[in-house]
Amino acid sequence: MATQELFKDGKKEAAPSLPEAYRSISTNKSSWIKRFFAFAGPGYLVSVGYMDPGNWGTDLAGGGKYGYALLWVILASNLMAMLLQTLCARLGLVTGKDLAQACRDYYKKPAAIVLWLLCEIGIIACDLAEVIGSAVALYLLFGIPLMWGVLLTGFDVLILLGMMHFGFRKIEAIIVTLVATIGICFAAEIFFAKPVWGDVATGLIPSIPNKEAFIISLGILGATVMPHNLYLHTSLVQTRNTDKTPEGVRQAIKFNTIDTIIALGAAFFVNAAILVLAGAVFHGTANANVEELQEAYKLLSPTLGVGVASTLFAVALLASGQSSTITGTLAGQIVMEGFLDIRIAPWLRRLITRSLAIIPALFLISLSGGKDTVQLLILSQVVLSMQLSFAIFPLMMFTSDRKRMGQFVNNLPTKIIGYLVCTVIAALNIYLLYDTIGAFWLGVIAAVMGAFTIWVTFFYHDKPKRVELNEAGH
Repeated sequence: MATQELFKDGKKEAAPSLPEAYRSISTNKSSWIKRFFAFAGPGYLVSVGYMDPGNWGTDLAGGGKYGYALLWVILASNLMAMLLQTLCARLGLVTGKDLAQACRDYYKKPAAIVLWLLCEIGIIACDLAEVIGSAVALYLLFGIPLMWGVLLTGFDVLILLGMMHFGFRKIEAIIVTLVATIGICFAAEIFFAKPVWGDVATGLIPSIPNKEAFIISLGILGATVMPHNLYLHTSLVQTRNTDKTPEGVRQAIKFNTIDTIIALGAAFFVNAAILVLAGAVFHGTANANVEELQEAYKLLSPTLGVGVASTLFAVALLASGQSSTITGTLAGQIVMEGFLDIRIAPWLRRLITRSLAIIPALFLISLSGGKDTVQLLILSQVVLSMQLSFAIFPLMMFTSDRKRMGQFVNNLPTKIIGYLVCTVIAALNIYLLYDTIGAFWLGVIAAVMGAFTIWVTFFYHDKPKRVELNEAGH
């Protein structure tokens, strides 16, 4: 598909999401296993957002301070992520639009712009964690100063994304290789750490040791269920050239659901491994309060008695940061194009996306002198967590609307569980805001949001187009 505007039934339509790769991968394969591998890929690109350096900060803090007690938070967050990401795949496949495009079409313009700004804040927070993580890894492995590492991270991701000219499958192959590298490194780390698995199992019993553990739990939630991943997934599934008949859509949903569950299962292993590693090595010692990724790196080999342990940690960190920056850049492109309906040169929009992450990273590293990296990562994930509600409620609303989803609309159990997950996430974030800024400022924020909602609903006259997103589900 070309990037220009399309016309259907005499009406102008927006260009497809990720036009360079739209429906570029054939799924017309002869056997079940070949069809599965043809669909496999989007889940892994999404999964890297669930094992990015931001997760490392929250998992290291949780494991070091509370042992295995917060392992259940990772499991619960991952199950929530599986539900939400499978709904994303369904929305993209049925409607032919990504979540940003669906929001732009449904909501009035001021509301869509606010949602876009909130999403950009989330992407900046996410990219901040990824850029810092990659820069720290380059410093640990090659001694490159953090400031130069941040700049290198920006340039190398542009080079990798340039490989899209050779086909989107090349990007997917790079990501799968990086994910496999992370998994192998942490499998080795766990082997060296030799945790007591009976004690690890107790971490699956829900408990919150204290208030600080609650804050770290919110950080884990924000690091696991990322808002930009929801926008990303709804677009990535459209890279497959699927049959638009109801049976073809149903098959695509099935294969993408399997792909998502397997990929996020791998992400759960990585997150759990980081927390278990920190719990086994640091908890109950003088090093329980690990404040630096660099500190964790230096302590692993002496504590485990294995020289290669620290190197494996740094290699996994670099693979994590690099894979996450690639997908984060793609997400930035999707969000900008989807909400604003603007088309600019691919290199320019990726440069803008990277600048939005690199500039804050340079500022914060300069301000902190390269210290407190774990605290910076945790803060970025709490910010991400606060953006979640503004993505998951629209996602649930769209996938629960029969006019838009037809026969693929959410069934009643999915609606109940989905809205329950959304409500729990929103309630936790409201509590965090209350605890952080106090009742007065929370009330001010609520009043501003209420006033904005009333203005958009009753006084803004440019009414939105309530379009039928696609006919595939009818």
